[in-house]
Formats: sequence, C-alpha cells, structure tokens
Amino acid sequence: MDDQLDLAPAPGHGEEVLYATDGPLGRVVLNRPRAINSLTLGMCRSLLDQLRRWADDDAVRAVVVQGAGDRGLCAGGDVRALREAVLAGRPEDAEEFWRVEYLLDQLVAEYPKPYLAWMDGVVMGGGLGISAHASHRLVTDRTRAAMPETIIGFFPDVGMLHRLAQAPDELGTHAALTGATFSGSDAVLLGLADAVAPVPDLTGVLAQVRPVLADDGPMPEAAQLGADTATEAPWQQHRAWTAGCYAGEDAAAVLARLESSPVEAAREAAGLIRQRSPHSVVLTLAALRRAAGLPLPEVLAQDLRAAADCGRHPDFAEGVRAQLVDKDRQPRWADPDLAAVDTAEVRAVLEG
Repeated sequence: MDDQLDLAPAPGHGEEVLYATDGPLGRVVLNRPRAINSLTLGMCRSLLDQLRRWADDDAVRAVVVQGAGDRGLCAGGDVRALREAVLAGRPEDAEEFWRVEYLLDQLVAEYPKPYLAWMDGVVMGGGLGISAHASHRLVTDRTRAAMPETIIGFFPDVGMLHRLAQAPDELGTHAALTGATFSGSDAVLLGLADAVAPVPDLTGVLAQVRPVLADDGPMPEAAQLGADTATEAPWQQHRAWTAGCYAGEDAAAVLARLESSPVEAAREAAGLIRQRSPHSVVLTLAALRRAAGLPLPEVLAQDLRAAADCGRHPDFAEGVRAQLVDKDRQPRWADPDLAAVDTAEVRAVLEG
C-alpha cells in the first residue's frame, strides 16, 4: 500500500474501512487485515456512504478498492457474527447485514464512474460482491477466489449467481455447488474478472492510470491494464466434462453423473458436493437456474429472500460452527442427502 496516502475513515464511521483522495482517484482500503478484511454491517454502511459521496464529487474521476495487509482483498462477510446474531434470537440483524450488503453490490454494478477492484490474494464471497461487479477487475497471480458458501449451509449470494449463470460449459455451476477455489486466470474465464495484472502490486497499475485521468483522459480499459499472457486457466480443462455433468435442474441427478463419470476431477467434485449442506446445494442449483433469466437487481432480490431463509435454517448455524467456530469439519446437516430436501419449499422461497 502507498505509505503516502492520507487515509481516514468516512465521517461518522469506524476505521474498518479507510479512504483517501489520490489525485484524481478515490482510494478505498478495507482495513481488517487479521480477518482478511471480512465485511461487517458497519463496513458496508461506510462503503455505501463514501461511494455515494464520490459519485457526486467531480474531483474524483475513478475509485480504486483494495484490501489492507498481504492476505487478500476480502474473505467475505463476517459469518461468525451473523451466526451469533441468529443464535441470540436476532435473525433480523443478519438480514439487515445482507440487505445493506446487496445494496452495496448493486451500487458497485451501477457506479457512474470507473471502479477498479484490486482482486489480489483471497477474494471470496462478499469480497467478490464488491469486486466482480466492478467496471475494472484486476486479479493477480496470487488470487485465490471462491464462492464457498454451501459448506456453511448458505449459498453463493451477492449477485454472483447472475455472473456464474453466464459462465461457459457449466463452469459456474461447478464453482457454485462445490465451493472450490480457483485462480485469477480462472476468474477471468468465469467472467468474474477482466485481466491478470502484469505487476505484483497495485502501484504499477495506478502509475498508468493516474496521469491519464489527471489530464482529463478516459480511464484505460481493464484489458489494457492487464498482462499480455497466453497462460491458460487451469479450469479450462474441466470444460470437457462440466457441460454434461452439471446440466439440468435436478441436484441429485447432477451428483449421480459426477460420481459415475470416468473423469477423476468430476468424481472429486462429487466428493466436495457430498460434504456440503444438502439444503444449500439444492437451493443453489435452483437459484442459479432462475438467475440465468433475471437482471442483477432481481437476482439480488432473490438473494435476500434466500439469505433470510438460510439464516433461519439449522444448516447455517451448524455449518459455520463446523467450519469456522469449532473447526471440526463434521457438520450434522438437517437433511441426510439431496433427495430428502423439499424442492417445493426451495422454489417457494426463491419465487417469493
């Protein structure tokens, strides 16, 4: 991070998000490095307020978002805090977080100025929400991205199903159901990023951007800021089997095809899905299929309905416990398998 930045919190907000003006740039630094900058309700409110101010500030030509520390942009929402609210009998607190977070994601997607997301290191869950909807999305060779929510009894939210539904050959379905981690070049393949940065730090990228904007020139396209590389995304090789295995709307049938596939990677994917909450897997596939025909605002509205339902479902508290609190990795899901999940109830939630 540039030590010359005069970083400060937004008026009326805490220091978990810091801001500065850097010539023509509005700089945003998520500032919870020990938690890989996981988002809280206060952080989302701060970001909403400051981004709205900069949208009306003619001196700010573009916004740049990065994470403090060297571990990543953002590991997602602070789901342990959300679990605590649910267990304390305050599910409405969790729902307020999701409501504000999705407003933020919508603002990023519709931002009236260039918005450059520096997607270095860990970028997961809500971290993709504030970056993958941006106008300029740069990953690095250190990027490790994922939507891992099915392992905690949740689903890929923050509008990501809108993006993943458009990915080629059902790669988005693979990412959504398994929660598998993917590289920066894979993020480009999935449509969640634009280019791999040619340098390991943001300073070099901004050295290209700042003088252009200072001279009232247009923001360079994201592809111009990326590397000229022929490196193939590792997930490219999966396209030979994902299109067939993940077709359709029946999660149990998808799992059966994966398990019977002669391709080792497909059987490994089946193993990952077996570990996930059956309710979350069924919900995710149904929500993904609906998202394919919806604009982003309607996907986010669907996300809010599904998030509220998940917050009240026992798998959410249990999944967070097993994965992040006790860390025993032995969740006791409410349903024994995918076939036991009530698909009519899932559809009713999604359709509102």
